[in-house]
Amino acid sequence: MSAMTPRFTVGVNKANGRRPCREPVPFQEILPLKLKDSVSGKGDRTSEVACLQDMAVMLACFKKHDFNQALCSKEIGAFQTCYTNFMIDHQKEKNMESTMAGTKSKLPYRTLNKILKKYPSA
Repeated sequence: MSAMTPRFTVGVNKANGRRPCREPVPFQEILPLKLKDSVSGKGDRTSEVACLQDMAVMLACFKKHDFNQALCSKEIGAFQTCYTNFMIDHQKEKNMESTMAGTKSKLPYRTLNKILKKYPSA
């Protein structure tokens, strides 16, 4: 072979030799193509834990001072204010959810099920 002749030619064959040919798979309808009238709530199983950090600090203080509440009043107050703020926010979310006034991109599954039962698909 001469030094001037390229060993491999680029662009001669458009097909990629490493990639296997994918034959189209025909679609087979096993179940009828119909939407259900309900949504499962599996994604909502994560439970919210309110003020976990403040609760851990409060319990560590209790353990340190042999469960004497008088010595841990600052930690108890911080936990109570955090929990009341959490409950206020939680109640606001519930009210927005029930009135559907808020425009959320993800609705809870219970609200979606109510809407889907009002307007069934077929």
